[in-house]
Amino acid sequence: MFSTVTPVIDLVASARTFAENTRSANTKNAYDSDWRHFTEWTAAHGFESLPAEPAAVALYITDLAASHKPATITRRLAAISVRHQQAGVESPTRHQEVRAISTGIRRTLGTAQREASPLSLGDLRAILAHLPDTIGGLRDRALLLTGFAGALRRSELVGLDLDDVQTRDEGLVLMLRRSKTDQQGAGERVALPHGHDRHTCPVRAIQTWRDAAELQEGALFRSVDRHGNVGSRLSGGAVSLILKSAAQRARIDPVMLSGHSLRAGFATTAAANGATEQAIANQTRHRSMSVLRRYIRHGSVFTDNAVGTLGL
Repeated sequence: MFSTVTPVIDLVASARTFAENTRSANTKNAYDSDWRHFTEWTAAHGFESLPAEPAAVALYITDLAASHKPATITRRLAAISVRHQQAGVESPTRHQEVRAISTGIRRTLGTAQREASPLSLGDLRAILAHLPDTIGGLRDRALLLTGFAGALRRSELVGLDLDDVQTRDEGLVLMLRRSKTDQQGAGERVALPHGHDRHTCPVRAIQTWRDAAELQEGALFRSVDRHGNVGSRLSGGAVSLILKSAAQRARIDPVMLSGHSLRAGFATTAAANGATEQAIANQTRHRSMSVLRRYIRHGSVFTDNAVGTLGL
């Protein structure tokens, strides 16, 4: 027997909230944007968007193929499918014609994605050496070293609060409340040991930034204006901008760098220095070893290369 009876209207509202939380905010925003693009296209070409005919979707992705990457087209199809499922109608993306054209696009254009270049340890050292001796420079040093040594994603890096940083004799332990591979919010811990070089020690860098900014609670990494005033939590996009700006200051080409370069740089550098796959995965928290091996191949392209045995 139930001690209390919850009104059906409240249950419906709760169920809707749970259903909406099956996807991350970033994914939902991307799907919303993709759906808007599709509805605008169908309106301009005289087609219905919901329910959409398979022929309309087939023509849509054919049009996209002239200017968009296969990965973007795949995501657009996913957004169309989700909207149809939510409306309780069959998704046109399952139609044989749409599937055939989608496969043909991938085979014709290829599926290789433009990846951010891993940040090498040498470039990281050069970037750190050119940071200004200001409150903003201290923030940037702590941010870049934490992202690199922790192999953190941008969202994980800017999502850290002061309460998520635990001090141990060996260094720091970062508590990641939620991440790309932990959408349920179970939490993951990442260790940051003390560095051998005080200039590149992430533990020292974080403590120096915290003390200089007089942080007591809330976000660990925050905006800093040109007058040195500390503001609110950084956005994920700010990580890329900070890295690119710091790279330019060190006369390093920033074009192929992004916030992901820190995480990729860790995996690549660790692989080049002989770390095992499992040791690297323990820090990066990769669920797929095939994805991780892409970084390892970058790192071992010269060290694990048979050309050196040829005697050239």
